[in-house]
Amino acid sequence: MGYKQKEAAERLGLKKRMIQYYENGNRDGKPVEIPKSVRLACYALCHGIADFDGEKPTETSTLAE
Repeated sequence: MGYKQKEAAERLGLKKRMIQYYENGNRDGKPVEIPKSVRLACYALCHGIADFDGEKPTETSTLAE
C-alpha cells in the first residue's frame, strides 16, 4: 500500500501491532489470517477510497447506469 505501519494502522482503525502480525503472517508462532474486512479496506485504500459512509447509491447514481 505504500504506508508506514503506523499510518496503515490509523487508516484501517487497527493497532500497529496487528499490522505487524499481518505482515509477518504469524503471532506467537501461530498463523494469522487477515480478516476479509481488513483485506477489503486495504483494497479500498489502494484504490483511493479513504472512507465509506455506509449509504447505498441512489437510483440516479452514475454507477447504476
